[in-house]
Amino acid sequence: MNTQWQQYKNIINTVVKPAFGCTEPISAAYASAVAAELLGRAPEELDVKVSDNLFKNSMGVFVPGTGRIGLPIASAAGAIGGNPNGGLEVLVNITAEDVEKAQQLIDNGKIKAGRKDVKEFIYCCVEAKAGDDVAMVEISGGHTQVVKKMLNGKVVFDASSDEGTGEKPKSTASVCEGVDISIKGIYEFATSVDFEEIKFILEARDLNSALSDEGLKHAYGLEVGRTIQKSIAKGLFGDGLINNIVMRTAAASDARMGGATLPAMSNFGSGNQGIAATMPIVGMAKHYGSSEEQLARALIMSHLGAIYMKSFYPPLSPFCGNAVTSSAAAMGMVYLAGGNFEQMCSAIQNTLSDTTGMYCDGAKSTCAMKVKSSTNSAVMSFLMAIENHEAQSQGIVAEDVETTIRNVGKMVRFGMVNTDATIIDIMSA
Repeated sequence: MNTQWQQYKNIINTVVKPAFGCTEPISAAYASAVAAELLGRAPEELDVKVSDNLFKNSMGVFVPGTGRIGLPIASAAGAIGGNPNGGLEVLVNITAEDVEKAQQLIDNGKIKAGRKDVKEFIYCCVEAKAGDDVAMVEISGGHTQVVKKMLNGKVVFDASSDEGTGEKPKSTASVCEGVDISIKGIYEFATSVDFEEIKFILEARDLNSALSDEGLKHAYGLEVGRTIQKSIAKGLFGDGLINNIVMRTAAASDARMGGATLPAMSNFGSGNQGIAATMPIVGMAKHYGSSEEQLARALIMSHLGAIYMKSFYPPLSPFCGNAVTSSAAAMGMVYLAGGNFEQMCSAIQNTLSDTTGMYCDGAKSTCAMKVKSSTNSAVMSFLMAIENHEAQSQGIVAEDVETTIRNVGKMVRFGMVNTDATIIDIMSA
């Protein structure tokens, strides 16, 4: 495999990972678990400070295994029963007893959680105390990227130090830096690389399909997927391709946001975006009777395409990334339908012309509604593309897909500068 393709594979392996629970509160849970390990015993007090974006995405989402919402329970559960080596699956093995102990800390006023004014979008600092011992763990740039550890005022680990490997920490946002990557390059990689090199992406189907099944079987959040399912049964919706794809994608998000104790295959630090990149592809592959190899190639297009497009703006922002992710899914759907590269570009253009106005007001049950909307747009955009209809030179949608992608990035980075602060003020009122 050539160097460029190896870089593409490395990008996917870096930011397409199983995640147990919404990644923002899970980041705090992980930092707390690492701090507890550093102390050598369960903390008696925790002081958690996070960036505005991480705070926003932790306010309204259930923490799996706890039945509760927010940063305090995520942090306390991580400190009491979290696996410091578990990464985004730090809370997989927590018990009811762990949750009870964590809640006691909260009830006794021993858990403080708030915002810190920092430039980095993904940031979490946990100070854990037990007796006379104090441990500090700092995460920056990635949900599980520990950049500093201190015990009783002494530095135990510092990623910015020249000691050891001398490698500096790299943020999620910079994962595509220095790589020759484009939609055309992604297409060539996905369609030509040896199947054995990309079979691993099929785990995304397995994990996110299981979440979808869970969301359809049980009541989570707003039950967006189950509502569509019931509406189909009542004859209010047709039992066709679009509604079934939207139903199964939304159901996975329902379960994800509602605290289901199952992991999602995330994309670029987001479980919902991992779902949006996966489930429409799985549904389309089933419709066309695609092979495992065809499914894997479409999933690579969807996941890598989403990562590439999102690399033009911060990984946590006031912009709902499902719109961009779903446009990449539309590309993969065109592939499964036997469409050509030009039609794949049209599918991306069409989707970005539709749902790029969605803002992010935190992680919560209504995310399933946004997943539903962006997925519905992706399927419609795919249908238009295979009929050779393409949005062009309208609004932020340029004549070509690469310029459009950069326009979206510019809109988020420069056009939505004050949006986050306003959203957080509203949510905190």
